[in-house]
Amino acid sequence: MSNVISQQDYTTYISSFRAHLKQLFREEYDYNAISLNRDLPADFLAKIMEKKPLSVAIPELHGGRGVQVKECLGVLSAASYESLALSLMFGINIALFLEPLAKYGTYPVQERIFKQFLENNAMGGLMITEKAYGSDALNMKTAYQQLVDSYQIKGEKHWQGLSGAADFWLVTARKQAENGDLSRDIDFFVTENSKEAQHIPMVERYDNLGLYAIPYGVNVIDVVVPAEQKLVPESTGIKLMLDMLHRSRLQFPGMGLGFIKRLLDESLQHCQQRIVGGAPLINIDSVKYQLARIQSAFTICSGMCAFSVKSSGIEHDLATMSVEANSLKALVTDMMQESAQISLQLAGANGYRLNHLAGRAVVDSRPFQIFEGSNEMLYAQIAEAVLKLMRKAKETNFLTFLKSYNRTNISVDYFKTQVDFNLDGGLNQRDLVTLGRMISRMICFQFVLEMEGFNAQLVELTRQHMLMDLTMLNGQFMSKNHADPIVSYEENADWMNFIS
Repeated sequence: MSNVISQQDYTTYISSFRAHLKQLFREEYDYNAISLNRDLPADFLAKIMEKKPLSVAIPELHGGRGVQVKECLGVLSAASYESLALSLMFGINIALFLEPLAKYGTYPVQERIFKQFLENNAMGGLMITEKAYGSDALNMKTAYQQLVDSYQIKGEKHWQGLSGAADFWLVTARKQAENGDLSRDIDFFVTENSKEAQHIPMVERYDNLGLYAIPYGVNVIDVVVPAEQKLVPESTGIKLMLDMLHRSRLQFPGMGLGFIKRLLDESLQHCQQRIVGGAPLINIDSVKYQLARIQSAFTICSGMCAFSVKSSGIEHDLATMSVEANSLKALVTDMMQESAQISLQLAGANGYRLNHLAGRAVVDSRPFQIFEGSNEMLYAQIAEAVLKLMRKAKETNFLTFLKSYNRTNISVDYFKTQVDFNLDGGLNQRDLVTLGRMISRMICFQFVLEMEGFNAQLVELTRQHMLMDLTMLNGQFMSKNHADPIVSYEENADWMNFIS
């Protein structure tokens, strides 16, 4: 079966996969009912995996389809049209396990593990996050010591997608010196859960708010792995991690596109069929605005996918591509959540059910704004990187710089008034976040403009929404809101004392 799938042309393969998922999710099974329970039923997941979707992230040398970004994004999008949780499951496997293994793993380990994925539908995940060090990965306490021909790794991780379910893990750890000190660099090790010495148990399961199909929890690590199961970085482990995380962020639009398109299709259908006051809901002007808002998100996400295909293959080193990767991840996940909120609003009371597409979409898309770097942190990093480039260029006018910056030199012409101001002093973090939101929109709208022949009506609709966003963000930036929370706020703050 896997050989047949690996040799199919992509158009045939992805069409077949979409049809396969549609039949499973809407005909053979009732996914709205399944989605209320934790995990996917084993028989349901087995049928999903019959089409070998993870073969797109396995090199042809090992019997896969060749690790082509277009194919990976297509599979993620097809999955998220039916289930965002399923798409994330695939995304974890593709971007956080299979692609790093294909790029940095030793050949014998690749050969053995890729075979397990193709023949036995194995799953893999990544372990970075620790309780005390969420986004502060460089201070992780999981440590390893080198033995004669192996490595001993000890530590604790949590919030790893597929906890207790994955067959293989990429585990991050820092080298421990004889005096107990941990090195600054980070290394990656492949572990195999079926082997007793490498087994990583989940000691506590979390009741995650959404994404019920994916188990999360606490994992205690005390394993010994063969030396060949250490990934081989091209320079440092930190650069390997940045390359991997940036590649993962550049694939978020694959998950976002199918998800947003499904919300758009369902919302358009509902608003044309729902009659209010003798006329379809879509005739109401505020509803038109909301639907156009989702279409704008769909268009921006399409541009992101086109850019990702050109830029994020495993042959590229993405360690320095932080501005682009952070812009895509933060903006697409914000748009996913906004589209879900709009879809729920348009669905009315029915949308506020967990087994309704819109209700499920709100809770399932919300964590995307948090994991792999919270969006506020990423927006601030975008702004800091651009300000650094401005200082290097000895330029203080934002508009002048954006005209010369290769990621905004086309799109900035549409938003001149909104970005014509000077940045010649230090900014507090909240203003950096706002500035990052502005930069990400101009970068991603440029991706849309670079798609020659894309639907001109959608491009114009999106321009109007980006102009509106940038106008509002400009007002937010210029307001210079520096209000801080008052910790002891209760003094003279009980309204009952101010009425007779």
